[in-house]
Amino acid sequence: MNLSEVWKSAQVTHSYLEGVRAAIPLAAEQIDVLLRLLHANPRPITRFLDLGCGDGVLSAAILSAFPSAHATLLDFSEPMLHAARKRLVNSPHAAFLNLDYSDPTWPTHLNGPFDAIVSGFSIHHQPDPVKRRLYQQCFQLLAPGAMFLNLEHVSSPTPWLESIYDNLMIDCLHGLNPTQPRTAVESAYHNRPDKAANILAPLDAQLQWLRDAGFTHVDCYLKIFELALFGGRA
Repeated sequence: MNLSEVWKSAQVTHSYLEGVRAAIPLAAEQIDVLLRLLHANPRPITRFLDLGCGDGVLSAAILSAFPSAHATLLDFSEPMLHAARKRLVNSPHAAFLNLDYSDPTWPTHLNGPFDAIVSGFSIHHQPDPVKRRLYQQCFQLLAPGAMFLNLEHVSSPTPWLESIYDNLMIDCLHGLNPTQPRTAVESAYHNRPDKAANILAPLDAQLQWLRDAGFTHVDCYLKIFELALFGGRA
């Protein structure tokens, strides 16, 4: 079974959203930088795609900043889409699509082009060849000058740096659960059911994949250890 299938579990989804996702450091700063890039880009945001939307946190922020924009939120996990629908229940400009983007035909179900495509902590669950194909497909779905922004979990260059990232995440999780012993939080972090679904790729390689797909202004716009916001313009 594809390990990413764990995300179809309501229990795993709830545990992630209430645990690891809620503890991500600099979450507000990540979204602020993403919005700054969208505001700075000359192309107006009228339609955007949220790829692997999760609970819709990125779409909610973009719709708040661009209230006349129309969002398409795509995810293969119905529990995640349920959480996104709850978050955006009062938004008249949000459409939801239960679709698996590991299927090479997924773009045929969409009406492009889009003025932006965003993704948050989703694409790293795919094997590297699928990541590369996704970047190429995103480029083809974007209007000229539109941006692709990927807020992502990337691999560490060395085990030492990976250990520092792990300790940061454990500290953040412990901050959410201060009554639990840190050792218990650490054990839960290393043994969480979704960890096996992570297929992390180096940041430098992914930046090159974006350039190979045709993107310009490719860069990492914010990074803290294994958490990176990167992308480019079509």
